[in-house]
Order: sequence, then C-alpha cells, then structure tokens
Amino acid sequence: MNGNEKTGSPAAHPVVNHRMRAMLRAVGAGRALVSCSSEPDLFIDGLSCGDQFAAHELAHQGLVRAARPGRPGELVPAVLTAAGQAVITAGERPAA
Repeated sequence: MNGNEKTGSPAAHPVVNHRMRAMLRAVGAGRALVSCSSEPDLFIDGLSCGDQFAAHELAHQGLVRAARPGRPGELVPAVLTAAGQAVITAGERPAA
C-alpha cells in the first residue's frame, strides 16, 4: 500500500469473521504494521499475521490502510479507516 495501487472499493456491509475483528482491534490499538503492496501483509506485535488472506481482505474491503505512503515492500504503521472503526464499534455494542 504505497499510495499507487487500488485496494478496491469499500464494501457497503463488510464481511468479517471473529479473527478479522481481532485483527481490526489490534490495528486500532496501534499494534500493527502493513507492507506497502497491492497485496498488503499485516504484522501484529512484530510478527507476521498467520492469516494473510484475511489481512488482504481487510485492506481490499477498505477497513485497514497504511498510515503513510512507503516504498514497495516497506512496513509502515497500519490504521483503521472509518469503515474499519465502524466494524469494531458495531461489534462492541451490547445485544438488544
């Protein structure tokens, strides 16, 4: 994600599972880095995320992005988009 590639348009209703929600929470807590790539890899607490398919989906659904541009392959801080934050917030609401 160096600012030159397309990550797809955000889904109207993102499809995320429990693992993806945990990944979003880690990004939101400032514990994640992302590689600058058209298929961005996610690193949490300095370790490569074990489910890179899910990491790619988070980026392609517009839920996670690089905090700043970088060189191809460079690791930069990952941040939540507004849509990513909304997924986390929706998951924290108590059941009605």
